[in-house]
Amino acid sequence: MNPKVIDLVTHFASNNKPIAAICHGIQILTAANVVKGKKLTAYPAVGPEVTLAGGTFVDVPATEAVVDGNLVTSPAWPGHPKWIAAFLEILGTKIDL
Repeated sequence: MNPKVIDLVTHFASNNKPIAAICHGIQILTAANVVKGKKLTAYPAVGPEVTLAGGTFVDVPATEAVVDGNLVTSPAWPGHPKWIAAFLEILGTKIDL
């Protein structure tokens, strides 16, 4: 793992900046030790790693997203629409259709 990536994730987490991760990308968050006390989802095989890192793994369908504070996660690519919408909301973006 690139230490600069870990430093970046740690900086974002410690400064309560928005973070979005999907599928196995959550493993970067566990490696950075930033999931403790957070509810999040991931690809199901990553669930035990989330738990070991102190997070609460939420088992949701692949089309869903989980939001906990500044963190938005989804288990897989079918969740992209809800994951992106939730992340944009955290960023304060308003989209008028």
